[in-house]
Amino acid sequence: MGNYLNPGNSGFSGIRNDIYVDKSGLIGLINQTIDTPRRLTCISRPRRFGKSFAAKMLCAYYDKTCDSAGLFDDLKIAEDKGYREHLNRYDVIYLDMTEAIGGASVEEVVPYIQRNVVRELTEQYPGVKSAEGFAAMLANAVEAAGNKFIMIIDEWDAPIREAYGSPGLQRKYLEFLRALFKNSGMTSKIFAAVYMTGILPVKKDGSQSAISDFLEYTMVKPRQFGPYVGFTEGEVRGLCEMYGNDFTMMKKRYDGYSFRNLDSVYNPNSVMKAIINDDFDSYWTQTSAAESLMGYINLDFDGLGRTVTGLIGGVETEVDTKGFANDLTTFRDRDDVLTLLIHLGYLTYNEETRSAHIPNQEIRQEFARAIRQVKRDDTIRRVRESEQLIADTVQGNEEAVARQIEKVHEEESPLYYNNEQALRSVIKRAYFSYGDEYVMFEELPAGSGYADVVYLPKKNSPLPVLVIELKWKKSVDSALDQIRDRRYPEAVKDYGSDILLVGISYDKDAPAGERKHRCRIEKYDM
Repeated sequence: MGNYLNPGNSGFSGIRNDIYVDKSGLIGLINQTIDTPRRLTCISRPRRFGKSFAAKMLCAYYDKTCDSAGLFDDLKIAEDKGYREHLNRYDVIYLDMTEAIGGASVEEVVPYIQRNVVRELTEQYPGVKSAEGFAAMLANAVEAAGNKFIMIIDEWDAPIREAYGSPGLQRKYLEFLRALFKNSGMTSKIFAAVYMTGILPVKKDGSQSAISDFLEYTMVKPRQFGPYVGFTEGEVRGLCEMYGNDFTMMKKRYDGYSFRNLDSVYNPNSVMKAIINDDFDSYWTQTSAAESLMGYINLDFDGLGRTVTGLIGGVETEVDTKGFANDLTTFRDRDDVLTLLIHLGYLTYNEETRSAHIPNQEIRQEFARAIRQVKRDDTIRRVRESEQLIADTVQGNEEAVARQIEKVHEEESPLYYNNEQALRSVIKRAYFSYGDEYVMFEELPAGSGYADVVYLPKKNSPLPVLVIELKWKKSVDSALDQIRDRRYPEAVKDYGSDILLVGISYDKDAPAGERKHRCRIEKYDM
């Protein structure tokens, strides 16, 4: 057993000894690529989304120097027809790039890796012929070993992130990868399969990927690897039943990532921490990713501050993800910043609508916390105005509420109303700072219908419940009539707080000078 060659199965054995969610189906997908033109796989995921767990699982499965049947025979992969064919049949080269940078400076990481891999190869196979060049040495080792290698690279982009201010060092590292994976003849001679994972997709060289032969699966397009991004709803429900946790609370806090054919994906680190600690806390703050959010949303791109406040309020925003350079420094516009936030897990991407939104309550808190540190004047103004809007609503200041919603609508131009959904979008932008005191619900089942927007005060808050009904092309009084007639307050009357009924309308067909927002606020008599 070595550090780089055939690291064994102890890492995965330790994982199996703890609370474990079976993600072994991932192995079957990699098995399908072995000795095919699809042998190069790159999967990017945010921090704390199980990348290293998957890498250790693959090492344990493929490493021929250990017997891992006892770790896999009771897992889903054991039902796969290729399970026995590939179990413990290969020499594995395992590169943990974060660990490598810890053993050598980022400037020396490439020769450090080459030196240590060659040393372990020659120790394992003393008869391997020496050669000039790392790839050639690996090709000779294949002959000595009698099998091709499975290579697993964990945190592949760590040198790119560490050398963010040194393009020359990034280039040197990418050239190392190119030498291994750009020559299809040499690559197929050395590797049965390669699994590479990191936070970012493969760095672009101009408009193309620097290592174009890799098939990439990202937070924008995970494709068939979607179920292995995080925990599925069925997996989380099973954990909650097994360990006695509140599934409804788990869903509200940590659900929210969605991909094609997969509507609910949970943050795995937060779910596991909540189970272990029996506490639905905000565990995102404990990741190093949280430290960088404020810096990204503080970048001076036109419209970014307005977009972020909308996201916090619960609004989706369109994003063009195509031009992102796959690094932490090359930003051309707001779309590049938002695309990075998708890859970092702060936003989730809807492939059908090509839009992004904040996935869950836990991360919305991170945005709300970060935005108060942003130094841009327009962002500071929006925070203050939203806080004042909530205060005016609670105090029943109808004119001030209508005036502020009118102002937000004008700032969001060219957002034109053509239905109540468009009006709701402006309301969410206007009340975006609700997260300090409230939890928001849209289309809340209530009475004999669905309340448009409800803000429930957090536990022990003295603030009232806000039940908001929106009317487009109708009177504001009809909004309050609907709240009463359909008994919307019935759903929250036992919540323990006072209830305010808030009607907001916009008459599109009124004369030009009279097309204004109107507001009515009443206290509900329980």
